[in-house]
Amino acid sequence: MQHQNRSLSILDEILEDVRKAADRLEEEIEEHAFDDNKSVKGVNFEAVLRVEEDEANPKQNLTKREAEDDLGLSMLIDSQNNRYILTKPRDATIPRADHHFLKDIVTIGMLSLPCGWLCTTIGLPTMFGYIICGVLLGPSGLNSIKSVVQVETLGEVGVFFTLFLVGLEFSPERLRKVWKIAFQGPCYMTLLMIAFGLFWGHLLQIRPTQSVFVSTCLSLSSTPLVSRFLMGSARGEKEGDADYGAVLLGMLVVQDVQLGLFIAGMPTLIQAGAGSHSSVVMETLRILALVGQILFSLAAACLLCLVVKTYLVGPYYRRLRVEGKGNKEILILGVSAFIFLMLMVTELLNISMELGCFLAGALISSQGHMVTEEVVAYIEPIRDFLVIIFFASIGLHVFPTFVVYELTVLMVLTLSVVIMKFALAALVLSVLLPKSWQYVKWIVAAGLAQVSELSFVLGSRARRAGIISREVYLLILSVTTLSLLLAPVLWRAVLTRCVPRPERRSSP
Repeated sequence: MQHQNRSLSILDEILEDVRKAADRLEEEIEEHAFDDNKSVKGVNFEAVLRVEEDEANPKQNLTKREAEDDLGLSMLIDSQNNRYILTKPRDATIPRADHHFLKDIVTIGMLSLPCGWLCTTIGLPTMFGYIICGVLLGPSGLNSIKSVVQVETLGEVGVFFTLFLVGLEFSPERLRKVWKIAFQGPCYMTLLMIAFGLFWGHLLQIRPTQSVFVSTCLSLSSTPLVSRFLMGSARGEKEGDADYGAVLLGMLVVQDVQLGLFIAGMPTLIQAGAGSHSSVVMETLRILALVGQILFSLAAACLLCLVVKTYLVGPYYRRLRVEGKGNKEILILGVSAFIFLMLMVTELLNISMELGCFLAGALISSQGHMVTEEVVAYIEPIRDFLVIIFFASIGLHVFPTFVVYELTVLMVLTLSVVIMKFALAALVLSVLLPKSWQYVKWIVAAGLAQVSELSFVLGSRARRAGIISREVYLLILSVTTLSLLLAPVLWRAVLTRCVPRPERRSSP
């Protein structure tokens, strides 16, 4: 008994030391976020509802301590019907998983298979199946997706990898051939779209700020969608061939830069809508300064790419191969780290993150065909899964009931936008392209004749800022979705009629 008592005493001492160490650890890592932020200017106290994760068996009569230690992820709902889930727990020593998010990803993955399979069977791109999956699981369907923001964020990572793979196929030599067309074309198209928007807005008595926003928003085209088109079509590679893929991707990259500039200019539209003319002048001067800043940032990005291509990317990739010793994980992590580095650099330079991913692919493609094929083989499966999430997240914002209610109006608007963008692109390219490349204008125009999915983001920001109304916001969402659905049909039709046959292309 004495020996047993002595053993228990030693065990108690050890546990006491562990308890003290655990207390010190909690004190060190605990953040007093509530106390530190409750006195910050602009912070308001608001009542929220706490909904337990297990709705079938809600936990009742929990003490405060039991509620704090509950490992489940409760959902908070504020008075504006916004829903919040736990992002960082108070006790960081206990691992937690966002079960809502996990269930959402699993559900999307399972339902995407039959939807994509069905579209493949009837001859449609699988992209439609993924969008249908999002519609079925979104607010218009089963409404089973709870972590909508998290799903959309993961889908954006798929866009990053898509543009990286596009950059792998888009060498700087090809960009050098078409950079003038790629830069001038989107600028002229945007100006013409704004002019048409102001003209029709004046006839229909729509506010100029709303006309400018809608026109600029509709002038953008979907880079991920066009990238998928180009991966399944052949492009000219011979000397003297018209490389419509280079022209199209170059114009889309410039549009991504325009997007960043437009987001920066949204405060001016807000000021203009308020009717403060003196402040509008100052805001216009500020936007001109922002244009100069973005041009400077683009020049800095080009200089950085030149330095990286000359001194860094080659030794970096060879080091990955040597240190990894054939380990696929090291190579994937190394390439992903390079993508995210370029993404952060372009973000710090106040240009689009998508452009950084594109430049990362172009830099790695400069190392040769063998390197490009190896990287594509490793990164493409990751991209394919994340792109499924991306297109499913688009389906979450498709509202079939609204489309059915206003089908006639939406079809007229969608066809008008598609035809107008197709005609404007063909007109601009007729002036910019050489005579031997004239058939390219129809292919590029078909690739640009849809509205970018980024209009969802722009529309939500504009609605919160009061630039557009709820009705205009829903119209933009619906027209964007319908134009994306029509895009593959138009692309296939134009390719069938306009792409020269091999024997014609090889002839002088």
